Amino acid sequence: MAGARRKSPGITPEILLRAYSIGLFPMAESADDPEIFWVEPDVRGVLPLDNRFHVSKSLRKTIKRKPFDIRFNSNFAGVIAACAQETSDRPSTWINETIKSLYTALHHMGHAHSVEAWDGDELVGGLYGVSLGSAFFGESMFSRRTDASKICLVHLVARLRQQHFTLLDTQFTTEHLKTFGAIDVPKADYALLLAAAMESPHLKF
Repeated sequence: MAGARRKSPGITPEILLRAYSIGLFPMAESADDPEIFWVEPDVRGVLPLDNRFHVSKSLRKTIKRKPFDIRFNSNFAGVIAACAQETSDRPSTWINETIKSLYTALHHMGHAHSVEAWDGDELVGGLYGVSLGSAFFGESMFSRRTDASKICLVHLVARLRQQHFTLLDTQFTTEHLKTFGAIDVPKADYALLLAAAMESPHLKF
């Protein structure tokens, strides 16, 4: 993982928001490790909110069929718990109990949000992240049905555009995110994007 790591002996929701505002975010080595460290990547993942955001034709067709009921902030705790679960393709997780507690507190403060895919009464996919100024910092996503998390991401971008957000931070890029148009941004360029987003009043999600 490129970028600086700084150990964090103690952290509050207010400190966490301050960290996001200057380009840091927390992680843990594993779900069982109580320690948290700050991460500041040398290259940051960003998903453009303009016409560079790409949705494949096949995914567009799936979305038109409305296979899931998409909800916002109806079960934040359920989403972060699902993101923290170990799966066959994700044998370890960086989300420990401290992180769950901190982001739940941010949710109650109006700074952390979830996008959820429901199949009847079952939560089958979702994502969560942090909003501050005109920036949204994506944290994690999960999927228990084909395309569930992808559809949540498309709805997230639509919501951010509607509310005039200017920055969607993905922390790192993955091949999955690159299919949507995610790009790598050098630290210096990211700092400019972040500073501009922090000058905005906190936008309603």
